[in-house]
Amino acid sequence: MKREQAEGGTGSHAGHLHGEANGEASRPETDVLISEVGPRDGLQSVEQTMPTLLKCRWISALAAAGLAEIEVGSFVSPKLLPQMADVTAVVAHALTISGLRVAALAPNLKGAEAAFVSGVHKLTIPVSVSESHSLANVRKTHAQMLAEVASIVALRNERFPAIRLEAGLSTAFGCTIKGVVPEDEVIRLALALVERGIDEVGPSDTSGYANPAQVRRLFPRLRSEVGAARTGGAHFHNTRGQGLANVVAALDVDVRTFDSSQGGIGGCPYAPGATGNIVTEDLAFLLESMGVRTGVDLNRLMAARAFLAEGLPGEPLYGYLPEAGLNKGFVYAKDAI
Repeated sequence: MKREQAEGGTGSHAGHLHGEANGEASRPETDVLISEVGPRDGLQSVEQTMPTLLKCRWISALAAAGLAEIEVGSFVSPKLLPQMADVTAVVAHALTISGLRVAALAPNLKGAEAAFVSGVHKLTIPVSVSESHSLANVRKTHAQMLAEVASIVALRNERFPAIRLEAGLSTAFGCTIKGVVPEDEVIRLALALVERGIDEVGPSDTSGYANPAQVRRLFPRLRSEVGAARTGGAHFHNTRGQGLANVVAALDVDVRTFDSSQGGIGGCPYAPGATGNIVTEDLAFLLESMGVRTGVDLNRLMAARAFLAEGLPGEPLYGYLPEAGLNKGFVYAKDAI
């Protein structure tokens, strides 16, 4: 395997809103959870390696802007992903931030054990609905990946019962290798993961294929099959410019957790042509403009980009809000009459 890129991950389910990150109630009441995945999905997808000190300062700035959950890294071989070689140190720093729910990703038992020992609050395991993508991404068939998940769940249950386990259903809306991914396959895999003890499953638009009609169909069906408590959030990419439209569609069917990446960095090398995640700044602005409380201070959030720009010189950063700024008369949802 060249790289355990392990694209995946969706936000935690709606039961973790309302300032409950890290067991504390220090954050404002919110209607949705924005789960920032830039330090993981974003940084492992670029060639440059961001210095550890700047990573930590960036994560602190994101948390200070009101982001209550941050996926801070991947537990994979540093030979495969040198960008993630400092993940244990980054987790240790993130755990010092009051009220922050610290998440990470691991594609196998070895990485999961290291993540558990580090003290993360939540771990995401990427499980591709497209078996072709699974073989390219983590070199495992569905049967092998389900066995790996069962081993991870057993370890968690035995030694780390407080840690929440999520399965990110990669390529749930389509695959650049396989093509169409039937919704029945998404449901079958989700049920198999729940049977093996996964706490929640959430669809990921790894390839940037999703459209609003798909989103409106899939989430209610998934919820009816695995239960609301085990249905995670949404992980959208903006490859074809439909990322925020898919967010609105997901809101319409009661999804209340969304992954995003500051500056829109991220992607998956095993989903050819797929570009980065939806932009955190634009997502937060969209939601607040709609009267949906995010708990995010948009000015502080945009200021946090400085650390990302410093740590990845020359790397393209995306987003309309940072270019245009807040519109005149903008009012946060919490302050709206």
